[in-house]
Amino acid sequence: MKPKFLLLIAFLSVISCKRESKNSPENSISISNLVHYKDQNNVLEIKSGNFSYNFKSNQIPFKKIILLNASMAGYISELGAENLVVGVSSPEYIYSDKIQSLVKAGTIQNVGNEQKYDVEKIISLKPDAIFTNYIASFDNTYQLLKNNGIQVVFLDEYMEQKPMEKTAYIKLFGKLFGKDTEASAKYEEIEKNYSNLKKLALQGKEKPVVLANEMYGDVWYLPGGKTSVANFISDANAHYILKDNTEEKAVTMSFEEVFAKSKGVQYWVNAGNHVSKKDMLNINPFYAKLDVFNTGKIYGISGKERQKANDFFESGIVRADLVLKDYIKILHPELLPDYQLTYMKELK
Repeated sequence: MKPKFLLLIAFLSVISCKRESKNSPENSISISNLVHYKDQNNVLEIKSGNFSYNFKSNQIPFKKIILLNASMAGYISELGAENLVVGVSSPEYIYSDKIQSLVKAGTIQNVGNEQKYDVEKIISLKPDAIFTNYIASFDNTYQLLKNNGIQVVFLDEYMEQKPMEKTAYIKLFGKLFGKDTEASAKYEEIEKNYSNLKKLALQGKEKPVVLANEMYGDVWYLPGGKTSVANFISDANAHYILKDNTEEKAVTMSFEEVFAKSKGVQYWVNAGNHVSKKDMLNINPFYAKLDVFNTGKIYGISGKERQKANDFFESGIVRADLVLKDYIKILHPELLPDYQLTYMKELK
């Protein structure tokens, strides 16, 4: 699968898929409307979307796990739990230096890719659990793994639209890995940073107008007004052009529709992983018609990119504070004069 198409999938994962909210059971710890867990009577009960899990005290903490999604590597790295990983899929899309070094050393095995998983290798590794987003087309594979006694845990963190709720998944991973204290401390640190940054953003001299994402083919996939991207822009004290939209998924528009809404836009963020404005024009010459392309500032997400791996979709999933800090640096540079962007990069 080509990197550009994977980037599209990643963007759509971040800004799509609205799911019906559910009330959390009494006395449980709520990660979000999608995920909550309860630890009682020596059993850890987890509810994740439409899936439920019960782990007895002798089953956790997990000692050997497999990751089928690069985004989950961010949580593993933040907890310093890389030594628990025995297998990953598509390692070329994982940014973590430590996981990459363990893959090269053979300590972590490549168990396939998004086209086909190596079921025999996965079974031979005897993991305590596999973590993955749920993909319906892999139902037969999941069932085969379950039939061989392997626990498959579905966590769809990409559906979360509130930045700190994505971060909160670290608490569940901490529970499963016996790292409750570390996970809680890390979450509280990120939450405090995020809160302080929101307050700092309010001191901005103006509230700039912002455009986001880019076109794929003839369609511009704009983040809906209730998506995580829109929430980041709002928390950075700026006006997103679809701020009044109520969608928690991508809103598709033609170039003409975006052009009509782009008057007064000063910043264009999340403009793919292009290396320059010339590179953007080579893909879509219509961009030159936008005022923001000619007189504004454009930022892509290639600040921490290595070949096919992009840390924006890995550690950036967990470190909501650093993502928000990038947006504030972009939109209110006077507030963070000495800060260097982490995930974003200005296109010249």
